[in-house]
Formats: sequence, structure tokens, C-alpha cells
Amino acid sequence: MSPEQQQAILAIGLLAAFADGAHDAREREQIRQLAESLVGNSGAAGLAGLYQQVLLKHLRLQDAVAPLTDPAHRQLAYEMAVCVCDADGHLSAAERDFLDTLASALGLDAALTAPIEEQAGEMAELAETAAPASVASPTPLAVEAIPAPASPPPDAETERRILNQAILCGALELLPQSWASMAIIPLQIRLVYTIGKAHGYELDQGHIRELLATVGVGMGSQYLEQFGRKLIGGLLGKIGGGLGRGVGRAATGMAFSFATTYALGQVARRYYGGGRQMSTALLKDSYAELLGRAKGMQSQYLPQIEDKARTLDMQQVIGMVRGS
Repeated sequence: MSPEQQQAILAIGLLAAFADGAHDAREREQIRQLAESLVGNSGAAGLAGLYQQVLLKHLRLQDAVAPLTDPAHRQLAYEMAVCVCDADGHLSAAERDFLDTLASALGLDAALTAPIEEQAGEMAELAETAAPASVASPTPLAVEAIPAPASPPPDAETERRILNQAILCGALELLPQSWASMAIIPLQIRLVYTIGKAHGYELDQGHIRELLATVGVGMGSQYLEQFGRKLIGGLLGKIGGGLGRGVGRAATGMAFSFATTYALGQVARRYYGGGRQMSTALLKDSYAELLGRAKGMQSQYLPQIEDKARTLDMQQVIGMVRGS
């Protein structure tokens, strides 16, 4: 796959990320940072202007699709767009219209697009089952504590849970399937939910998503970054082959998912363990500090991440997300 084709697929991903028109300034900033970070990893100077072209609506979908002459690349672009649109757990009418238009522009019929949408939809539903849709009284970042458990889990147990989830999410980045990264978001939601509950807080989807967004982890932008790193690293099944091929090139994406999961778990432990007394600024600073620490840990746990990837059973992952 040429740099021009990589850029075309990432452009389609950015168009998908903005398809619903609902992004606020915080989400736009996350996507801008993502576009800049991918430039450094790809070496393709043309990526630098993609974000602005999409944001200012200077990039037409037909122009983004044009370099993709290989049917496999066209299908891959559609897979990514579906996953980006589904990353927040639901498909809006605007996103549905965008995907229909994209399928037509790519020349893909329903026989190809339906299985992709079904698979992505099933993975997106996991994010909805990772924590309750709602509970009796919570509002984003303002839930009331329920009576603390008589014997809360010791720090060693919570630390082990966070580290195991970080290793698992890093391992998902080594799988060749383009949709494997979609499991990372619901796993992170499940981790925050479990930690909050252990400290006496009954959390819902809205609260957890707001917490993730506050520290800088957006749903669509996170999936787009995970996919983009796989694309540029050549690890996707249709491009780079099976597990074990291109592990070195995938190290950045693997480190990203390991580090973000570990940092989220640790900041959740600080936040809920401290009675939710951290301000928004302190939450962001704490996450940034923990993220830097986690990035330095990734090489230490690389053997465990690779071992986990070799034995990873997606049905087990689904069971973990659902808490079964």
C-alpha cells in the first residue's frame, strides 16, 4: 500500500469522525492531535493538512476515494469508517447517510457492506454492556457514593487488574483483524466501572464516557488513532499478514493502548479512591503524568503482551467486557 493510499484511507476515517457534526471543541482538538501524531509516524507530509481539509470541508469524499483502486483497500476503508462511526456505541442518522454515500462511492454492494456493519455493530454493543446505561441518580462526573463495601479490594488486587487489562489491550493491537481494536474501548469502560464500584460508586455510561473525555480519551478519536497506527505500521490483516509480522512497526500502537489503559485505570483509582475530590485540571494532569509513566513500562511487559496476543480468544474478551 502506497503512502497516497494510506492517506486516502485515513482521510476517509477523518470524514467519518466528523460525519455526525456533533463534535465539540474538545473532540475536535483530540482529532487534530491525532492527525499530527500520525504524521510523525508515517513520514507522509500530506497527512499534515488532512485535518484542516476535512474540518473546513475542502476535501470531497470522491477525491478521498479516488486513489483506492484495489478492491481490498476499498473494503478496508469502509471497515474503518464503520468502526469510527460505531465507536460511541450507536449510529446517528447523519452517520448512516455518510456510510451509504461512502459505500456507493467505493462501489461496494450490500453483500460486502452488511457483514462489516454487523460485525462492527456487535463490537460496538459491547461498550453499551460494559456499564449500565443509567442508574438511579448519577450525572456526568457528579455521582453520589453508595455505602462503601465492608472489605474493599486491596491495592495489590486493583493494581493487578489494571495491569492485566493494559496487557490485554496492548495484545489486541497485535491482532491482524481491523476490528480487534474496537474491543479496547469497552474494556476500558469496564475497567473504570469495576474500579468505581469497588470504591462504592455505582457508575453509568454517561459518567464514564465523560470521565474519559475529560482526561482526553475520545471514543471515535481513540479508535481512529488505533486504526491509523495499525494502518501505517502495516499490521492489518489485508496488508501486513498475520500475528508476529511487523511487531516492531506495531510497537507504537501497542504502547499507546497499553499506556492509555494503564493510565485510565490508575487515574480512576485515584479519583474514586479519594472520594471524587479531584478537579478537572487535576484529573487531566494526573492522567498525563500516569500516561508518561505507563509509556515507560511498555517494554518491560512486551513479552507478556506478545504471549497474550498468541493465545487471545475473542470470545473470552467479549465475556470479560460483559462481566461474565
